[in-house]
Amino acid sequence: MKFNFREDIQQLIEYKRFKDLSPIQKKTIPLILDKKDVIGISATGTGKSHAFILPILQMVDSSLNEIQAIITAPTRELAIQLYTMISEINMFNDNINIKLIASGKDKERMIESVKSQQPHIVVGTIGRLKDLFVDEAVLRLDSAKIIVIDEADMTLELGFLQQVDEICGRLPKKLQMLVFSATIPSQLQPFLRKYMTRPTIIEATEKHELSPDIEHVLINCRYMSYTDKLLKILPGIQPYVCMIFARTKQEVISVAELLKNNGYDIVEIHGDLSNRERKQALKSISADRTSYIVCSDIMARGLDIESVSHVISLGLPSSLNYYTHRSGRTGRAGRSGVSYVLFNQSDHSGIKVLRSQGFEFLYKDYKRDQWVDVKPFDFKPTRRKLSQEDVEIQKIAKKPVKKVKPGYKKKRQAEIDKIRRRQRRLMIKASIKEQQKERAKKAQREKSESRR
Repeated sequence: MKFNFREDIQQLIEYKRFKDLSPIQKKTIPLILDKKDVIGISATGTGKSHAFILPILQMVDSSLNEIQAIITAPTRELAIQLYTMISEINMFNDNINIKLIASGKDKERMIESVKSQQPHIVVGTIGRLKDLFVDEAVLRLDSAKIIVIDEADMTLELGFLQQVDEICGRLPKKLQMLVFSATIPSQLQPFLRKYMTRPTIIEATEKHELSPDIEHVLINCRYMSYTDKLLKILPGIQPYVCMIFARTKQEVISVAELLKNNGYDIVEIHGDLSNRERKQALKSISADRTSYIVCSDIMARGLDIESVSHVISLGLPSSLNYYTHRSGRTGRAGRSGVSYVLFNQSDHSGIKVLRSQGFEFLYKDYKRDQWVDVKPFDFKPTRRKLSQEDVEIQKIAKKPVKKVKPGYKKKRQAEIDKIRRRQRRLMIKASIKEQQKERAKKAQREKSESRR
């Protein structure tokens, strides 16, 4: 690590066994330390969280009893994940006070905690941060010097951008803003222009040991439903952990029920789970007690599971940006992974869009207990150019018969045979001529050699 981090941060880096910085970290850390506004675009699993965690820890002054950094997350699970990651610094420096302000926690206890002492770094869900800062006025975010909007595209899609706007509108004008996401939709641009000062856009696309290594495979359902095709291909997949994505909460529930009835040990993640059920599901996932997770796009975005070897999409998501996040659940931290998409005719246009964006798909099917390559759904064979002989034969074959006479088919076939015989004679003549030329050249070479 070439940056002059404090000793406690160096110890954290050694504990995490970071041998080298990923591309997104190399490009963003010096800018963040230089107090620049940054927009970081990088796929899931490329180390983008530590791209802002490490410099924030470096810039925090633990002697000041005030909030200095805010990290927002669109889901509770993602907030917990970020809090867990940044709190690891306390193993080497317990003077940095980090607080999790997230939904699902006891609100009154949270209020009493921040009243007694304001933390140095706040990690939280957007709704709860707004609640304690704007509505309850107990969390003094207005002293912060830096704010991170993590998973910005999801923040927009879940409708939380207005609440982020309300928070940012009450923060100091000289605020350093960092925005990190796998994609930056155009609808985010007005917000970014409003709060960011000449931001540097960093898009890390270089290959690195942390870069995703994902094989994208399309599987045509044809006349079958997504779920029927899923049951057909699952015997051909031996996953460590496989995430199965459905479009809606109801589809997640029905797919989970189907797999349970067919003997698969699965965990389901959707919005209807109680907090207790959700915690049990996440505990089962983190303990590697299950190989199959059935989930929706929204619910899965907060899960950080490094051991996902396969992803299966039951159709493309309604927002194609989500495909990046789906497939990005596998092939993380330098491991390889496979992303299967079960598709039907309604997905054709989406597949074409993804191909135009640079996704390279393989086309496969699982038949007779083995994976086989198949042709793309829009495959068009190249037509052989017709010879003069073929053109003449087609003219005769398609020539309309005005008055049918006895033996007209024999006459037509005789005309075709005549054309073919003529063509063969021409080919034989051309071949003889070519042979004569070769013999003449050979004789000339032998004559020249005999004169030497």
